[in-house]
Amino acid sequence: MIQRDDILSMEFLKKTEFTGCHYGMRYRLEGVSDDGAGRKLRCTIWPDPFNFYKTPEEKKETAEFSFAEDGVVEAVAWMNGRFLAEKDKWEHSGEDWDSF
Repeated sequence: MIQRDDILSMEFLKKTEFTGCHYGMRYRLEGVSDDGAGRKLRCTIWPDPFNFYKTPEEKKETAEFSFAEDGVVEAVAWMNGRFLAEKDKWEHSGEDWDSF
């Protein structure tokens, strides 16, 4: 499971995005401007084998959270939930080179 300690600090996320991978599920957290009052934390997941820019949009899932420590904790819980919901998909995603 992804742990909160696996994600770098809020100070890091204020400056740039953070990417990682967990058993075939790649993820990216980044601060994005909210149309309203401030910033949101956007979390995107997608299957191996390619990076964020080379993976087709239809293979990505995105959710947004508050741009605060609580938002990071919620994003980690969301990623773990998505991983457990389709564990077989993630663990075998690196085998699907021809599906892209």
